[in-house]
Amino acid sequence: MDPERLIQCPYDKNHQIRACRFPYHLVKCRENNKKIARELATCPYNARHRVPKQELSLHISSCESKVAQELEEAASGSHNRTREITDFQCPPPQEDWDADAEESPARPFVFGTGYLHDGNLNTDSSSSKGMSAIYTTEAKEPALSEDVSVVMQLA
Repeated sequence: MDPERLIQCPYDKNHQIRACRFPYHLVKCRENNKKIARELATCPYNARHRVPKQELSLHISSCESKVAQELEEAASGSHNRTREITDFQCPPPQEDWDADAEESPARPFVFGTGYLHDGNLNTDSSSSKGMSAIYTTEAKEPALSEDVSVVMQLA
């Protein structure tokens, strides 16, 4: 389909929209014409097709998108592909998480303590003092820069 081709809006017959902008226009025009929108139905094969509800069954039987979709399915053989997927059997699992948990139970997490790389608990008090020093220095109020103090004087 040519993206520059003009298509007539189903909500307002005076609207001629380029094909590339048509889906966006449909959304906007449907919101602006709610009364007409209630009378129109959307084609199940192509959302760009809006027809009166009384004519929907006639449109579905003769919709060009339905024909194109059926031809596409027949050419790709999608029915055979679906059967292959449903016949697939998952291999049995190789791992047992319950058995792993019983062999080496995890230590509970305690906030403020850490683990060394070899798995031993880090109880060194000097490292925690170092961390608290970092937090206390960050908690101090930063000095005002000259720009901020000038602005404060002007106010």
